[in-house]
Amino acid sequence: MRAVVCRAYGPPESLVVQEVPAPRPGPGEVVVAVRAAAVNFPDVLIAADRYQVTMPLPFVPGSELSGRIVETGPGTTELSPGERVYASLPTGAFAERAVVPAASLTRIPGGMSFAQAAAAGVTYRTAHHALRSIARVRRGQWVLVLGAAGGVGSAAVDLARHFGARVVAAASGPEKLALCRARGAEHALDYTQPGLKTRIKECTEGGADIVLDPVGGPYAEQALRGMRRGGTFVTLGYAAGDIPTIPLNLVLLKGVAIRGLEVRTFAQDAPEESRRDMAELHALLAQGRIAPHIGARYPLERAAEALRLVADRSALGKVVLDVSEDD
Repeated sequence: MRAVVCRAYGPPESLVVQEVPAPRPGPGEVVVAVRAAAVNFPDVLIAADRYQVTMPLPFVPGSELSGRIVETGPGTTELSPGERVYASLPTGAFAERAVVPAASLTRIPGGMSFAQAAAAGVTYRTAHHALRSIARVRRGQWVLVLGAAGGVGSAAVDLARHFGARVVAAASGPEKLALCRARGAEHALDYTQPGLKTRIKECTEGGADIVLDPVGGPYAEQALRGMRRGGTFVTLGYAAGDIPTIPLNLVLLKGVAIRGLEVRTFAQDAPEESRRDMAELHALLAQGRIAPHIGARYPLERAAEALRLVADRSALGKVVLDVSEDD
């Protein structure tokens, strides 16, 4: 089978597409014939060995997939070959076949395509946990989303509106700002322009109640300065490349809470909230009340280009690899 393989840590261009042995399932596992795989910023970091966890070489990158079950391992009784499923996993999605723990799989709702299912996992789960369980968003609150045209950001805009919040989207450039408005943001701010703190306060009539930040870099402090007293700032990642240094006097003076969310460990850290959030999220996706924006699609052979688009923060919404023909 064909797979994208990381044989040496480095940039997306160092990855190779080659033939590798097809996997077999162990106890409690299934083999999925991958139809679509979504690209996420952590995939770039993992391939470069810049993530929180080092993956031993060689490995197949990719953390989100969808497809059909083709084989089940011993002890797997609730899933059958032919079923349409999607899943999130640490690595292994950028291949024609992937072994997945049966407990990690979710059936794809009728009417949802393989591409949509692959694109909805990590980013929507991150945004849902951040809003529902970490920030405890309430109807009518102002939510500021940094990087609002990216994968996590666009999911956060979508979900914040579902929760009845008012959204300020911060992104860079006219095309990204237009997408944010089309997704329902009340205000769209170019955060590369001067005066971000002032513009946040002006359009929210006093400041944001919640900030979701998957970007970091120089924008985090300006967003924090643009918050109301008693708000919640949720740090989700550092796509800008730099981990921000926050003056703690701002936290003291504003009485804000700064909280972090690592989606990889959230289910272990908060199992009850995780189960509740996942049930709610799956229902919303099945009902078509939320849906990922897929801005670009690439064949498996062009996985390096897809990863480069995400690495350079040029993607609009999610980037998806079409591993095999959809149906």
